[in-house]
Amino acid sequence: MPGSGKTTISEIVKEMGIPVIVMGDVVREEARIRGIEPTPKNLGKLMIEMREKMGANVIAKRCVDKIKELNSKIVLVEGVRSLEEVEEFRKVGDAKIIAVHSSPKTRYERLSRRGRSDDPKSWEEFRERDLRELDVGIGRVISLADEIIINEGTLEDLKENTLKVFRKVIQNDKS
Repeated sequence: MPGSGKTTISEIVKEMGIPVIVMGDVVREEARIRGIEPTPKNLGKLMIEMREKMGANVIAKRCVDKIKELNSKIVLVEGVRSLEEVEEFRKVGDAKIIAVHSSPKTRYERLSRRGRSDDPKSWEEFRERDLRELDVGIGRVISLADEIIINEGTLEDLKENTLKVFRKVIQNDKS
């Protein structure tokens, strides 16, 4: 869910030498190409429109192209939101789902401080965005997670939990 800590985890994972692809960047890039202002509402509408017109897995397909270019055994894809996307990634490798959980209150506070152009400006906008994410199917993806990282503590706690989970994933990949 937005504000749970996905980007921070991505930064930690990059420090481990694992490449990261951000699914939201695909939507932001599409908005830029179309000349659409990247507000939460506009990006949400565009995400839904892309999925409706080009298929529920369109964003994942664009990410798969980037994954193939990387030629890396392990890649973190940040921001998977539907089972169709998971299936698209499983076509090219052994995809593991790692969910990140933070309470709505914590996530709203983080997003309010973050200041990215697509961050909600009010609690109502935040709730609207959450509902849009749930409509796409993110809840089903979270329910099938192979690992869950709880992010309610300090940055050090998050780093420790992230390293533990990714070391486990890497170790299992070697066996």
